[in-house]
Amino acid sequence: MRELVIHLAHRPGEMARVSNALSLVGVNIKSLASMAIGDQAMLRLIPDDVTAARNALRDDNIRFEENEMVSVLLENRAGELTGVVSKLASAGVNLQAAYVTGVADDLIELAIGVDDVKKAKQIFE
Repeated sequence: MRELVIHLAHRPGEMARVSNALSLVGVNIKSLASMAIGDQAMLRLIPDDVTAARNALRDDNIRFEENEMVSVLLENRAGELTGVVSKLASAGVNLQAAYVTGVADDLIELAIGVDDVKKAKQIFE
């Protein structure tokens, strides 16, 4: 699973420009997070087809960063996130992003972005 990180100006229409570029090639966004600080915004998203998303953004001259994500399955109850982030912290792995990518029954699929993917994968095997 991969995420795309897009830095935008914080003004009307910027997210629509990204969304439109992706929708025109049939890319569905599985999960996203967005935040604005001052005149800058950051959009982080997980597309269902990273190759098509990558090509669409490049074709529209939308610059982005791409990162590998680690998928973690959790029980839907208090304290589960604490367990995940505590394991990362104990191993010296820094958390960069987290997304809920699925919910089924009493389980939650979490995609996490970290500074050391290999170590994080070892932790959650």
